[in-house]
Amino acid sequence: MSVKPSVRPNGPGLIATVVLGMALWAGSLTQAAHARDWEDVLGTPFIDPLLTLPPVLDAPKRLAGDADSDSYPCDGNSYQPEQALTLSAAMTIAVCNSPQVDGAWASIRVQAAQVGEARAAYLPTIVAGLSQLRQTTQYPESQLQQDSSERKSDTRYATLTWRLLDFGGRGANRRSADALLTAALSSHDAAMQKTMANVIGLYFEAQTARANREAKKQSEALAKQTLETAQRRSARGAGSQSEFLQAKTSLAKVALEHARAIGMHEKSLVALVIAMGLSPQVVDAKNLRLAEDYHDKNIVLREDLAHWLRLAETEHPAILAARSQLEAARERLAATRSEGLPSLDFTQSEYVNGRPNQGLSVVQTKESVIGFNLNIPLFDGFGRTYKVRGAEAQIQIKDAELRETHNQVLGEVAKAHSDVLAALTNLESSRELLDAAEEALKNVQRKYERGIADILEMLNVQSALADAEQERIRALAEWRSARLRLLANAGTIGIKDGRMH
Repeated sequence: MSVKPSVRPNGPGLIATVVLGMALWAGSLTQAAHARDWEDVLGTPFIDPLLTLPPVLDAPKRLAGDADSDSYPCDGNSYQPEQALTLSAAMTIAVCNSPQVDGAWASIRVQAAQVGEARAAYLPTIVAGLSQLRQTTQYPESQLQQDSSERKSDTRYATLTWRLLDFGGRGANRRSADALLTAALSSHDAAMQKTMANVIGLYFEAQTARANREAKKQSEALAKQTLETAQRRSARGAGSQSEFLQAKTSLAKVALEHARAIGMHEKSLVALVIAMGLSPQVVDAKNLRLAEDYHDKNIVLREDLAHWLRLAETEHPAILAARSQLEAARERLAATRSEGLPSLDFTQSEYVNGRPNQGLSVVQTKESVIGFNLNIPLFDGFGRTYKVRGAEAQIQIKDAELRETHNQVLGEVAKAHSDVLAALTNLESSRELLDAAEEALKNVQRKYERGIADILEMLNVQSALADAEQERIRALAEWRSARLRLLANAGTIGIKDGRMH
């Protein structure tokens, strides 16, 4: 049941008092309406008199994982070509340029406006009018000028209407609007996290492509060194022409792989530039420099699965939005049911010199009307019955969507957690493999220089080293991907994930 207002009718001066009080109250809660069209100022002079706009619209909202970090306003966060692009900078630029985030931002304003409409239902409505009438009567056939007459009259009126009782309809509408606003805020977080997850993935892909490019470059340098060694051996008579040709063939193959790695690296940079919302025509992706790579294992991610499942249930934006939408559907059912219950309205009207759309008053008049209107819906052709059934079905739909979202998110968290544990093990194994391959290369190089080993052994060891480097790069890529999926599925991605260098 709605709360009854404390203001009571107090004679003919009530409307003027309420109008003045509301004007002063609303004016104290609003800011100057600058930089707006005059039509907007005249139609809606107050920006947010009922304080519906959440703080996120005044300052950038921090995500769940950024509670202890600085906010990330978009002003000044533009691409600086003279500086190496860090992951946090790439995430910030992408969030500030994302149309999906901008759309979710606007949706918050839409839902905040709906909250304002729901809160406004608790306040009275006042309608005022002013008209000036002029009546002239002439007698064309009369010879006397004084036979014509003219009368003027000003008519003024004001009506106050205040709903006092509605059996909870306004309260249900307000709670439904609040729940939908919460859902919009969660959807905004989801849009931000999706944008950041995409940028993180592309940033890591670019780093992986750069690492692969550097590995191919080193392999090419090693192949050139082997070719030079084969030439020196051949000049001393210790090597054959066949060894020289095999070394030359190996160098050509590695050079081709290096060229392909350069192309893949440049392609990954272009994809990263586009994901940040920048134009490839303005930003030269070939000159884009990323911050130095890091090999942080982040042991904190070894926490048990139960921790990540609890985190997803409490922090994931999709789950939070689905819960809010379910709550809104339940409140909408209560509001629909209340439409069939009685409502009580208080009205007060004042008329000066007649009522609207009436003729001229012969004498000056002043009329005051005070009344209570009790509205009792009796029959509407069973329309409200089916509205209620539809609202009940909407609750079932939202409940099913919540359970589906919940199961999907937790399932993805469980798989991502398993991938993280496996990726950590592979990361450690790849490091051991690479160390062994580098040690084997040093050993065979010494033998090949002294003529103890042949070219085939040398090339085989070089191939094993290249494979070990590729396994190391692959393990790093798998680790980054698994870590990203775990954070994304748990709903805890934030700008802080770009500050781990």
